[in-house]
Amino acid sequence: MQLQQNKQNTAITTDFQHTMPRFFVATPLAGLRSLSLPDHVVRHVQVLRLKEGDTITLFDGRGGEYQATLTAIAKRDADCDIDRFDDSSRESPLWLGLAQAISSGDRMEFTLQKGVEMGVSVFQPLMTERSIVKLAGDRADKRLARWQEIIVSACEQCGRNTIPEVLPILTLKQWLAAKPDGDAHLVLSPLGTQRLADIATAPSRAWLMAGPEGGLSAAEETAAIDGGWTPLKLGPRILRTETAALAAAAAMQTVWGDYGA
Repeated sequence: MQLQQNKQNTAITTDFQHTMPRFFVATPLAGLRSLSLPDHVVRHVQVLRLKEGDTITLFDGRGGEYQATLTAIAKRDADCDIDRFDDSSRESPLWLGLAQAISSGDRMEFTLQKGVEMGVSVFQPLMTERSIVKLAGDRADKRLARWQEIIVSACEQCGRNTIPEVLPILTLKQWLAAKPDGDAHLVLSPLGTQRLADIATAPSRAWLMAGPEGGLSAAEETAAIDGGWTPLKLGPRILRTETAALAAAAAMQTVWGDYGA
């Protein structure tokens, strides 16, 4: 399967169908025969210069996707008929949670976007000792909303019909105290000796934790290990924060998920 990205939206091209724009809508689509598209989708329809009779794909995040045909396009409105439901799921058999220390600039957004593409199921942003960006109150709420928008856009691009959630920001201490449920709890560490190949039983639910620029402090790593997290080393080279979690996610999908399918 090949993915083609437009600046405004993305379409999926397969050997079995022509290029078809995909859009997320918050409205539950089950049982609907027609729909007036929301404003953000109307804008994309106009930017892509779609016409009446063109086919689009809609998904509401509740599983599966819907093929629809545009029936009317105006300056500020667009309507479609919903033709059929496809229960396709592109979720990995490995449930993967990523606890990512907040990084600066566009690094965090990059990690979220590519994490969605690599099958991450849920994101937990963390405040750590070396986190450069400090978020609280309204600023934190706005950033979380922005991050969720990026996740939705990434789902439109990569074909996922289930939208990963970005959880409220926690400090590392709060996160370790929460003891998230999982079969494996791995923390990336340049001092780690454990490899993925050393884990004999493949988990069905795994958590991965990655530090910020500069990594976790020695005290934070100790606290994580004492809390039951296994220090994981990917290889001999030290990776940047926006690379480390993604490299680990790709490796985990190869060993336990659907990359080798």
